[in-house]
Amino acid sequence: MKDVGILLLVALLLNGCGTSSTTVQTASGGTWEANLSGGDGMASGFSFITQFTVGGNGSLSVSSFQFITAGTCFPVTGGTQSGTLTATTNSANQVTGTFSFTVTSAGNTLTLTSTSVTGTLSGTTLTGGSITGTWSIQGGTGCNNAGGTFTMKQS
Repeated sequence: MKDVGILLLVALLLNGCGTSSTTVQTASGGTWEANLSGGDGMASGFSFITQFTVGGNGSLSVSSFQFITAGTCFPVTGGTQSGTLTATTNSANQVTGTFSFTVTSAGNTLTLTSTSVTGTLSGTTLTGGSITGTWSIQGGTGCNNAGGTFTMKQS
């Protein structure tokens, strides 16, 4: 009987730890600015601003997107964007997670991938949000097989 009581206590403690990923993911939405380093020629110098919400399953719903830079493989506006952000928090409200984001336009596809989503959860708001990772592009002449690193900051 004592063993059952100990197991029940451990189960209750584990169940109460952390914050649900749905709360953290929802708090991770908002406006983000990205700067991409690397690449060459038209496949370099990317930066953009995007605004999205994050669903409970981690899927992004992008409400606005605009490249800040012109003269790259993409027009300043247009195209389609999609992605996921999966985040959790520890008992100190420090957020960690993964992120993927894809921009498709003018026959080119830009893909951002990260295993480094960070920030602090304050109630239902993410503060100091930062995402770092790698990017790659596939597409037409001058816009193929390039890549580098990126940083996104929450605005």
